[in-house]
Amino acid sequence: MLTPPAGLKVLVATRPVDFRKGADGLAALAKETLGQDPLSGVAFVFRAKRADRVKILVWDGSGLVLYWKRLENGAFKWPPVVDGVMRMNAAQLAALLSGMDWTRMHAPRAPKPKEIV
Repeated sequence: MLTPPAGLKVLVATRPVDFRKGADGLAALAKETLGQDPLSGVAFVFRAKRADRVKILVWDGSGLVLYWKRLENGAFKWPPVVDGVMRMNAAQLAALLSGMDWTRMHAPRAPKPKEIV
């Protein structure tokens, strides 16, 4: 499984894409549709219409890497689109790629400090 690094910037295409596209076609979409440089190190996430497949395009410093995943049972749970933008951080992306419900992910609550008397 792919584990994204903690500080990875993630950009998600809000509309489903044609999954016949390869790395070059998705890089062109990142540049033309999202207005971003595909060689910037940002992870570009593209989804299929049925929400059961995902492609991620990222520049690793020496070339474009294309990661493709299909869930065998069910569909990915995608974040809502708010004001034309879908926001996702690296931890949410890792949960999504694991097939987990990322909406149930939360930081554990820190215990209250004990009072010193």
